[in-house]
Amino acid sequence: MTNLIKRASAEARAFGRKKDNSKSKRKRDEDDLANAPRIDAPRKPRFAPVTFSEEGGVRYLHFGTEWVQGAMRLKKPDHIELEYAQQMMAWLLFIETPARIVQLGLGAAALTKFCYRFLKRAQVEAVELNPAVVIAARAMFELPYDDARLTVTERDAWEFVNDRANHGTIGALQIDLYDATARGPVLDSVSFYRACRACLTPQAGVVTINLFGDHPSFVRNMRHLNEAFDHRVIALPEVHDGNRVAIAFAGPALDIAFAALETRAKLVEAQLGLPARKWVKGVAESAGVATSGSFTI
Repeated sequence: MTNLIKRASAEARAFGRKKDNSKSKRKRDEDDLANAPRIDAPRKPRFAPVTFSEEGGVRYLHFGTEWVQGAMRLKKPDHIELEYAQQMMAWLLFIETPARIVQLGLGAAALTKFCYRFLKRAQVEAVELNPAVVIAARAMFELPYDDARLTVTERDAWEFVNDRANHGTIGALQIDLYDATARGPVLDSVSFYRACRACLTPQAGVVTINLFGDHPSFVRNMRHLNEAFDHRVIALPEVHDGNRVAIAFAGPALDIAFAALETRAKLVEAQLGLPARKWVKGVAESAGVATSGSFTI
């Protein structure tokens, strides 16, 4: 892995404060501490530092380790660089652009930017707990500021999916919730995935989830997803560095000829430049059926 870029981390910008060495300031602080209420619960630990590296015209996001948490090709900032992130758009094979697309876990904002730039009919939202990641996405990965179609919220994903105001409103939900260890999603319980399902529109909704195939967390996540989504879950074949994207379906049962999926994939490739025909082959492989038949789930 390349050396990390040596610059002040985004965490420092998010949490840093200017120093004030005046006696009056110290006196005020002492008075405040003396009168402050006692806090019995421990403070939550700070987030891992947000750091960056560059190689071959690609900028990478890290959380203080060598693990890649996102990427952007500098000459194509609105396109999706990593193959697993491209697979997170595989819901395009099954539904038209929905009114609302939500990303849980902003990362380098590749998916959020792509949906905002190319899927004009959708309201695009991202939910990110760490304010430093939001700063990094805008300062280093060209994420636009909020407008009528784009919203980035600093919020816990668990709270978001359990907020009844979001239930039944999301057509496509993309989940990429990793911490610095990058060994599996930080939220992966049956309750969490059931809440994700509740957020989907009743007509037809799809969730894509970035999982780590070469780790025990993969089996646990697939088991929990199948329980939450009534076994309407598939996992595309593994791509680079062990990433596997799972797709979970809600709404009416699907029975789609692979020929129709191929036609849809060619349209996605022509209009959006995504390798959608690979996704069709991956769906067939996961479902254990020939591409001459139908995909039923």
